[in-house]
Amino acid sequence: MPAPPIRVFLVEDSPIALTILKRILGSSADLEIVGTASNGVDALAAIPGARPDIVCTDFHMPRMGGLELTRRLMEDYPRPILVISASVQEEDTSNVFQILEAGALEVFPKPRTGLSSEYEKNKLDLIHKVKLLAGIKVFTQRKALAPESALPGRSTTAASLPPLKATDSPFIALDIRAPRILAIGASTGGPQALQVLLGALPASFPVPIVCVQHISEGFLPGLASWLNQSCALTVQVAQAGTVPQAGYIYLAPDHYHLVIDAQGHFQLSNQLPSSGHRPSVTVLFNSVAAYYRRSAVGVLLTGMGNDGAVGLQTLAQAGSYTIAQDEESCVVFGMPREAIALGAAKEVLPVQNIAPVLLNRIFRSAGPR
Repeated sequence: MPAPPIRVFLVEDSPIALTILKRILGSSADLEIVGTASNGVDALAAIPGARPDIVCTDFHMPRMGGLELTRRLMEDYPRPILVISASVQEEDTSNVFQILEAGALEVFPKPRTGLSSEYEKNKLDLIHKVKLLAGIKVFTQRKALAPESALPGRSTTAASLPPLKATDSPFIALDIRAPRILAIGASTGGPQALQVLLGALPASFPVPIVCVQHISEGFLPGLASWLNQSCALTVQVAQAGTVPQAGYIYLAPDHYHLVIDAQGHFQLSNQLPSSGHRPSVTVLFNSVAAYYRRSAVGVLLTGMGNDGAVGLQTLAQAGSYTIAQDEESCVVFGMPREAIALGAAKEVLPVQNIAPVLLNRIFRSAGPR
């Protein structure tokens, strides 16, 4: 017996955009539009009766926008939420990432022209994204949640480990020279995971951090700005020719692979995408392994697909210490699962435990470099 279609509720104040979205999503036999609303107030009234599997919402709307709608839904009627927004202007992007902090799972770029032809270019990607996110289990998010809660949009369960403290970190012998760099890869759910991990690191963290986050074009400056609000370290987009320095978190730019060259400088490459991505986590990890060998730490966070899995394996084979995020705290347990299956992860941890392990065990004796 075939599975029932995924029930989708659309919240969009533009009649033209709503019509286009209904046509695109309705073209898939696996999706069913069970309701629409033009603002958050009407959506809150209709969603419980419509019983959607996923809510797709715009950001800017009259009466109640997407941010407040997300907060209210995650408090009273938690459902997977995909934000479909054109808010990539500098003044808007930080607000867009606030909606992820409130519990939305991902932001999908709405064509700025509003033309049907532009929507059609991203039709398959949008349908795939809705299908993927609809299957993610989300939990009630209350305003009174403690700051150390595992991840926006998810709850801490009895099976989850509490954040580690220096007094209870188990000792694992490390086959690693003094670490000189931390490399991180993430995709779906990554902004929330990065906020948890990077926000727990002090300004005195002794090595540079380099990161590939798969993200839609135009949202990267907003991600850097949003992370800077919660990080003691400075977050910026990497530039070619720069030598990575402690005190900074470097994000791979749009459209280019970020690599470390033979002299230890950042370089940007336009070589073909790897695992469908440019920038690619594996391409970064491979270059880090080639230059730093055993003097690196690699972390692979939540994300769909397999980008980063082979790269983490390359780091592990070079003698670097490698960590994969565990299934319980992942939004999508794709990339970490593939890495674990390859034997690439020397440790598998909840996202909220990664920073304590880095600080208390791996970098405890490391000074600034």
